[in-house]
Amino acid sequence: MQFRKSAFRGFAGVAAATALLFGAGLYSLNVSAQPKLDIHFVPTPHEVVKRMLELAKVTSTDVHYDLGSGDGRIVIAAVKDFKAKKGVGIDLDPQRIKEANENKTKAGLGDNVTFQNQNIFETELKEASVVSMYLLTSINIRMRPKLLAELKPGTRIVTHAFNMGEWKEEHNESVNGYQVYLFIVPANVTGKWELSEGERKIALDLKSEFTDLSGTATINGKSSDVKGGRITGTKIEFTIDVDGKPVKFEGNWDAGTITGTGAAKWTAKKA
Repeated sequence: MQFRKSAFRGFAGVAAATALLFGAGLYSLNVSAQPKLDIHFVPTPHEVVKRMLELAKVTSTDVHYDLGSGDGRIVIAAVKDFKAKKGVGIDLDPQRIKEANENKTKAGLGDNVTFQNQNIFETELKEASVVSMYLLTSINIRMRPKLLAELKPGTRIVTHAFNMGEWKEEHNESVNGYQVYLFIVPANVTGKWELSEGERKIALDLKSEFTDLSGTATINGKSSDVKGGRITGTKIEFTIDVDGKPVKFEGNWDAGTITGTGAAKWTAKKA
């Protein structure tokens, strides 16, 4: 990738464009009739595309969005090779959209693959179960609030070359010298909960920040810190002191309820 200095002057009033995911597309953070594109088209090697889709565990039940679809290779591979039920590519460069549609036709794919000439910051993402990106870390960070707000907990995100800043990946590896990352959208469990374990009631005041979980637990008027807290998609785990001994709780979040998945039978609901 080669960048002009203008790409690093900040985002306010500047059209910053980024390499597309796996076949790199170009983006502007501003909306204009003729957006300025500040980065060269950089295709991602097919072996990296394949590995990223493997890490995301794409199957026939998935809807895959590629934010920066370029020549369309990642979307096409997701549907043709991994049997995703739908693939959507987003790119701001009309030439890349034209090329992607030509490649879609050559691949013999139908209406379950579409390419949209849009700004990624204005694209609705809520139907996606897998998202792929090849963007700068700074733009990944700008995208984080949108990803966390619109994507369901458990949605897999794969990125090439650039991470998500403070949001730590679930996995990363090098594929022939190309770095790839896997993230899983975490449930937001911030707030007050009441945990019920048989006759025992535990008041929880939790704070979730990306995959980290902290807070306090109150049992019979005594408070202790939540320790070792982690959120992986909809899976929750944490340890609290119960009767002077550390007890680990593991559960699964679903629509505002956490249900224990270990040997102990417990549930937690928003207070």
